[in-house]
Amino acid sequence: MSDEPTILIVDDEHAITDLHARWLEDSYDVRKAYNGTEALETIDDDVDIVLLDRRMPNCSGQEVLAEIRDRDFDCRVAMVTAVEPDFDLLELGFDDYICKPVSDPNQLREIVSSLETRSTYDSQVQELLALSSKKAALDERKESAELSENEGYGALEERLASLRNDLSSTVTELDDDDLRAEFNNRNDAGSKLMESATRRDTPESED
Repeated sequence: MSDEPTILIVDDEHAITDLHARWLEDSYDVRKAYNGTEALETIDDDVDIVLLDRRMPNCSGQEVLAEIRDRDFDCRVAMVTAVEPDFDLLELGFDDYICKPVSDPNQLREIVSSLETRSTYDSQVQELLALSSKKAALDERKESAELSENEGYGALEERLASLRNDLSSTVTELDDDDLRAEFNNRNDAGSKLMESATRRDTPESED
């Protein structure tokens, strides 16, 4: 049995699935599924990360994701999709939302590496990062007035604020990339946490 993390790539466009598999197969144990039904037949407890297309015939990525969570598989899931983010993504239990096309192999490897790292965090930190991914996806594509009028988005912001407060004392367990993604330039409280984490990791200068 391989010691490499296992990645399941799910996309009904065969060329994309095969291309992404080639980009990752040197470093990971890669499985492929060309539709949602095949994905649910392929996934098991050995799968660490799922790269999941959202729009597929018969069994959509959204349905696959719901089944993965219902079956309690302990894996990180990134939606890798051409579907523009809308408020319906607030109800989806993914860890990250990546808009296709992913044209650079290094970008895909970085996505997978980030998801690997997230698996080492506890459930609260994983939730915070997943919610931050949702917020970032919506912030990039929605006007501020539209965001402020949406109740689900407001609830997301409240939950993020609560998690940030709860996790402020343990923020240093995040790696540098996740710290930047979550806290840097997002809000005043986040920036303060980032600065605090940096100070704790930097030895004091001698007089």
